[in-house]
Amino acid sequence: MPSQRPGPDARRLLPRQISQLVVAGRGGTAPEIIYESDQLIEAPNWSPDGAWLVYNADGRLFAISPDGQQGPNRINTAPVENLNNDHVIAPDGKHIYLSANDGHLYVVPFEGGQPARVSHEVDPARRYRYYLHGISPDGAMLAYVALEQRDDGSTMTRIATLPAEGGAETYLSDGACPVDGPEFSPDGQWIYFNSEAAATRPGHAQIFRMKVDGSGGEQLTHDDRVNWFPHLSPDGQALAYISFPPGTKGHPADCDVIIRIMPASGGPARNIDRFNGGQGTINVASWAPDGQRFAYIRYPIIP
Repeated sequence: MPSQRPGPDARRLLPRQISQLVVAGRGGTAPEIIYESDQLIEAPNWSPDGAWLVYNADGRLFAISPDGQQGPNRINTAPVENLNNDHVIAPDGKHIYLSANDGHLYVVPFEGGQPARVSHEVDPARRYRYYLHGISPDGAMLAYVALEQRDDGSTMTRIATLPAEGGAETYLSDGACPVDGPEFSPDGQWIYFNSEAAATRPGHAQIFRMKVDGSGGEQLTHDDRVNWFPHLSPDGQALAYISFPPGTKGHPADCDVIIRIMPASGGPARNIDRFNGGQGTINVASWAPDGQRFAYIRYPIIP
């Protein structure tokens, strides 16, 4: 779990590095590069009608067709333009919910427009920030990571939910260990996330799920690698996630990562792709609405 996530000016591609927006098949078919850029792009997700992939670049949102033939087109969110790479699309496709580097959550029409703030003010002494990752199937609730800076310089993270129209938050974890990436299952019964609850060394996150009221927690991965950002297929049967090398702390950039798919209730995982990536690769839900493809970003360095 990162402490405070970087703003758009905090990270750029390395010399000779590019961003590759990739679409892969659920069955492990050869991934296809649909767009390349010499600029940093991050966190693609799929519109519910299947027509667009939405990603973050330089603190702004852009849309591109899944075949790469249309776009990228900017989605105007001014004056809120210092966005991080946490954003989700409403199930009806009409709005995008997003996190900004001011620590708050906003909603904007899918085609762009005036953002409205969803999150509420918290006592500044808590140094509280909202990092959005999920929206319920009915569009009523948002799932996010609540991050607070302690006086000793450490951070506390909790899984929380918040009404999509704004309101009081509900905490589903107690802050005893780092957590991230909460996402609702398509049936609305579960929240999937990564956690260090079972870690025997700092940073050793695994994939978990719990019921939407915070009960019934289950660990789904049990390996030596560091596993982050679970994303459920629309039929609720498959789970894609990013796997970092053993010993990784947080979800840094420029690691030897693997995209894996496993059954949503747990079981053997299979490797889909291996490449240089990490932060920005698959931070948000990125399955196509038909459940046959999903998107992510590689960051290769060209010789």
